[in-house]
Amino acid sequence: MTAQDMVQDKGVGEKKWRRRSLLALLVLIPLTLAVEAYDSVKALLADNDLYPRRVAWGQSAHFGGSDWKLTDLRGAFGMKNLPPDSVPVLADFSVTVGDPDLQKLWLGCKVMLIDAEGRRWSPTSIVSLRTPDNVQTCISAIFSGAKTGDTLNLRETFLVPKEATKSIRPALGVASERPHFLLFQLEKD
Repeated sequence: MTAQDMVQDKGVGEKKWRRRSLLALLVLIPLTLAVEAYDSVKALLADNDLYPRRVAWGQSAHFGGSDWKLTDLRGAFGMKNLPPDSVPVLADFSVTVGDPDLQKLWLGCKVMLIDAEGRRWSPTSIVSLRTPDNVQTCISAIFSGAKTGDTLNLRETFLVPKEATKSIRPALGVASERPHFLLFQLEKD
């Protein structure tokens, strides 16, 4: 074998490995991007309420280890010192505790109102209404020490534009069920 043959063989070997390396990059780069994006997509889905599970008026739904039922949704009209064209709305729930580990199952408990356009409102502390002693918020109920079979009365207060009151629906999300959430329907739906 001459020196020229050895140089040609070396050149062929280098070309072969260069092609293999480029092909490996075509596989490894998309795979790396997919692995990196997986955690971001997982976090996005875990932190958002994306898929509604509809609950008819008067019905209860098992969610987050407990049975949830919307008992009332009403406006508190006639209050003073509120922004113009806004209405306080009260959403009341009756919850029968199934699994008493509420600190784990109800973590990130979020009650909201959603209108027909998809706009969402979170509870507010701007409106202070007197509530009975046995009524809690979703967050305070987590630390109530409730046991299996206990019934909790929950109330959340919202401040929404008056025009939105025609189409709002209460909704509920908890970390243990996300990206799914409950969307309660009203009588006329």
